[in-house]
Amino acid sequence: MRFLYKDDLFDAQLLRTVGHAPYGGADIGECIAVARRIPETNLETWAVQWNELAERLFAIAETAAATGRRVSAREAYLRAANYFRTAYVFQIQAPVDPRLMRAYTRQVESFRKAVALFDTPAETVTIPYEGTLLHGYFFRPANDGKPRPTLIVTGGYDSTAEESYFFSGAAAVARGYNCLTYDGPGQGMAFVRDGLKFRPDWESVLGPVVDFLLACPGVDPKRVAQLGISFGGYLAPRAAAGEPRLAALVCDPGDFSLLEEIKSRMPSFAARNIPEGNPLVVALVDYMMRSRLKKPTAGWGLRRALLLHGLDNPIDYVRMSAAYSLQGLAQHIACPTMVCTAENDEIGASAPQLFQALGCEKVMNNFAAADGAGQHCEVGARTLFNLRMFDWLDTVLGYQPR
Repeated sequence: MRFLYKDDLFDAQLLRTVGHAPYGGADIGECIAVARRIPETNLETWAVQWNELAERLFAIAETAAATGRRVSAREAYLRAANYFRTAYVFQIQAPVDPRLMRAYTRQVESFRKAVALFDTPAETVTIPYEGTLLHGYFFRPANDGKPRPTLIVTGGYDSTAEESYFFSGAAAVARGYNCLTYDGPGQGMAFVRDGLKFRPDWESVLGPVVDFLLACPGVDPKRVAQLGISFGGYLAPRAAAGEPRLAALVCDPGDFSLLEEIKSRMPSFAARNIPEGNPLVVALVDYMMRSRLKKPTAGWGLRRALLLHGLDNPIDYVRMSAAYSLQGLAQHIACPTMVCTAENDEIGASAPQLFQALGCEKVMNNFAAADGAGQHCEVGARTLFNLRMFDWLDTVLGYQPR
């Protein structure tokens, strides 16, 4: 589904931003107007234009807040937060551009000001983790102490605790759920502030998150579910394989093996020899990937991955990716699980493999392009995704929604 740009990644990132509109993260015309000022694959203009829009909205929000216009301020802060994220997304690469740090900081500032103005203000939380603190937010429908089901959102490569609210946090609260969003190693504040890189054994991350959550008032300990978004579609089931306190799991999309995902985008002769096969083929793949690194948009995903895993060259990334596998682990997931795929999303190529490996109660949910939901993480039809996910969660958790 083509939205505005011919370039696949530019178009996907624009759709991602616009897709947050139903939950207050964007205004469609506002986004299109900015996008039309940005030439195809021009990363510099992308950063400048989105940052300028975010700053204008932040100033509008500040004026509204100073004059007691709470709703106007909240709405403008929310959109500013999402646009600051959009501004720096292509700067997630080495060497780190100082503007990434500034725009990330502005995103957090805008979002915190917004959630303080919610009818039930969200709580900014810090979660003890291996000698440091993970950053996150706890959203509640009300501060009445009533035990409620709670959704933990585990993000992906470049998602943040703030953006997770737009993906499914707002939808959770609207249905009477609590929602906890957080930045784990390699994500958001854990990377920007603390320099923490991704790790494959995500159960070591989720365990402290669940410990923290179960100590919070208003959490029903029997109804804690986890949603994994994008690369979180690997991280979440990996964590669930070692975390018995979860009552349900959703993988969007399902990701059984990062290495298999990488191989699925290679010619078959190359895939057969990666990562430790014919040295000549491995050298050829390394050359091809290094060439790809130089492309403005087509190489960005790889540049981002190298930064967030703390690696210097592409073939090391391929070799490292073998550790991100659910082989021998998926069968240990005990809670009911929904595995998702989207019709045009190659990132979920190994979702059927994950589904087949599960021994628990499970359901496969396929999202179609004909419904506008065929892109990665259903970014063009997130309300449809949330409808299906929460209707399923209501059933497996035995929860009567609002």
